[in-house]
Amino acid sequence: MRHRFLRLVAVVSVAGLVLAACGSDDGGGSPPAASDGAAEPADISGTTLTISNWDAYMPKSVVKGFEQETGVEVEYAIHTTNEDIMGKITAANGTGFDLVFVSGPFVQALTNLGWAAEIDQSQIPNLSNLDPEATELAFDPGNTHSVPYTWGTTGICYRDDLVGDAPTSWEAFRTPSPQTDGKMTMLGTDRWLLQPALLSLGYSINTTDPAQIEEAKAWTMSAKENLLAFDDTTFYSKLVSGEASLVQAWDGWCEYGRAEDPKNIDFVIPDEGSDLWTDTMVVLEASENKAAAYAFIDYILRPEIGKSIVEFTLYKMPNAGVMAAVDPAIIADFPTLAITPTELFEQEAQTDLGEDGTILWTETATEIKA
Repeated sequence: MRHRFLRLVAVVSVAGLVLAACGSDDGGGSPPAASDGAAEPADISGTTLTISNWDAYMPKSVVKGFEQETGVEVEYAIHTTNEDIMGKITAANGTGFDLVFVSGPFVQALTNLGWAAEIDQSQIPNLSNLDPEATELAFDPGNTHSVPYTWGTTGICYRDDLVGDAPTSWEAFRTPSPQTDGKMTMLGTDRWLLQPALLSLGYSINTTDPAQIEEAKAWTMSAKENLLAFDDTTFYSKLVSGEASLVQAWDGWCEYGRAEDPKNIDFVIPDEGSDLWTDTMVVLEASENKAAAYAFIDYILRPEIGKSIVEFTLYKMPNAGVMAAVDPAIIADFPTLAITPTELFEQEAQTDLGEDGTILWTETATEIKA
């Protein structure tokens, strides 16, 4: 969510509010005691674990707590997009990291390249904390090569004081009202740029049919005439300022806007449906420290650790124990956190487009934004 690209721009502006709600200077507090059945392997102390994640997508205290508890030194790298980390892994021929955070379709890409290790689930006892739905994700059924970290959906984030009737359809971008014409943004990242069109036209968000993509291109070009911009990073601040009245947004990023203007900003999943995106943790096959990587994943899956992550990022985790532990006041203030796994699974999961499909989507997105 993200899943989800260049998150720092959005998170920094609301970090103070969220952290105040969490009662901590970095979102996580003191390292919690180990949960039952999650004892760390004795042989990982003194090892080094190299991780790459999106910026501001985890409280610093989580890494510190893991280091203190296990004696593992964590080298924590940052990537800006899925494409960024894939480029780094490709340049190193599948090496360079022990554990990487990537979105669902990229799990398939790493697996197809032979770079994603098959998960040794016996070393991650807290996998049992995952929601049952989290084991049924289309890009990796059974969590064979990945473990879900966060998940969510995409919808319309809008100013209810500036919009007449609440939006109900993706057609809002193609046939705007007088209140929204010229005051809207859509996401520019390839996998989200075409989604409003495809969903409005009744097509799969994973289609690689050239004719359907061409129809989606025409729909989006029509919508482009009504937009302020294609915007992946500042759309929520445009809502807060009133420059925009309606935007396409990831659920968590809409909450960053609501954090600054809780009275006027709301979020809706259009009637045509949306996507189910998932950000995951993947252990690389080339890792020489898989035991520490599994221990870190197991640590993340503890309810008390996951709680600090959710309250810091405002993104849901596919872990019922975690979500039950989240402060109810935070869920009341940021209601997309209350979207249930059942509701998420009513949306279509993103899957890998394949090489030819990816090229087709990228070329189409480039032409639209030119």
